Amino acid sequence: MATSTPLNMEAPEILGTTQNGNSKTHVEKPTKTKNWLMIIINSAFVTIGLVGGPLLIRLYYLHGGNRKWLTSCLQSAGFPILIFPLTFLFIQSKLSTESPSFWLEPKLSLWSAIIGILFGLINFMYSSGLSYIPVSTSSLLLATQLCFVAFFSWLFVKQKFTAFIINAVVVMTLGSVLLGINTDGDRPVGVSKAQYLTGFLTTLGAAALAGLMMPLIELGFSKAVRDLNYSSLLQFQFIFSSSSTIFCVIGMLVNKDFQVIPREANEFELGKAMYYILMVLTAITWQLLNVGIVGVISYASALFYGILTSVLVPFTGVAAVIFYHESFTGLKGMALALCLWGFCSYFYGEYKMMSKKVINNGNPETIEKDENEPKRLDDLGEP
Repeated sequence: MATSTPLNMEAPEILGTTQNGNSKTHVEKPTKTKNWLMIIINSAFVTIGLVGGPLLIRLYYLHGGNRKWLTSCLQSAGFPILIFPLTFLFIQSKLSTESPSFWLEPKLSLWSAIIGILFGLINFMYSSGLSYIPVSTSSLLLATQLCFVAFFSWLFVKQKFTAFIINAVVVMTLGSVLLGINTDGDRPVGVSKAQYLTGFLTTLGAAALAGLMMPLIELGFSKAVRDLNYSSLLQFQFIFSSSSTIFCVIGMLVNKDFQVIPREANEFELGKAMYYILMVLTAITWQLLNVGIVGVISYASALFYGILTSVLVPFTGVAAVIFYHESFTGLKGMALALCLWGFCSYFYGEYKMMSKKVINNGNPETIEKDENEPKRLDDLGEP
């Protein structure tokens, strides 16, 4: 599996450039290592958010909630909880004489704010879709995010497109098409065909924009001048989420959601207290996902995150069937099978490529041969 530069670690550089920029040297450095503990921890955050987050939002819609901008805001509004670990890390940096600069680079701060606005749009599209389609269908559509991540990684960082990646894109796209034609057997009670189609398209659009966002985050990390540490990661997430929240709050103001919330809480089928408890739990759950997203991209790669979301699709679908008794039609089962097929195809392709790199490691002829080929995301060094 291809990985990006781990935090606080130097990536091995194969290609070097002389000061005059006209000649290249070949320098081999020790093979980089992965911080597997941090990968596992952030993957756990992603798992909690991807499985629990959609279930909580769907619970809100099923019992009388109808504010799409509110649920969009909740997906990023939990960022204040990051103040506690950031305060601890700030004090720790002040007490340590050898600690690097605590504050995030200005250009990364600006980059995170811009991406946060895009994230706010993604959240709104996802919330709109989830109000019309079941959680299991939504999760399968979001699994196509892997295809978009692969495409935009190729577009921005010249990642190679192998036959395995192309196969994954084709079969996962076919799976989403099957879900699109399954409007009768999968449509919730009270949802028209037009509303179902709207939910289908907005969720698919959210997956496409999310696939764009992940490589953009990794591209920003690759351009960092200083080595990134965990405090940098949390600051990036704090700015990222606050920017998204501001975007959604503006939408709530325009839509006059704040005037409606008290009345909606009083009419909520599970009770007023449960309404506000649900809001808090939803915000915390999604914030864990947001921290996990940035963490997985930092310690592994955007492509690894895309694979992880595909792996979690069956768990989200099964949870929706168990808790909300959603139907699991034959076409939905075929779509799930195609999704898993695409995941396996992609993962096997990455395994083959990684094995080839290991075999050719240290071979000067191979390095010279690959010099003019597009570099993968994990081959990017610091500027």
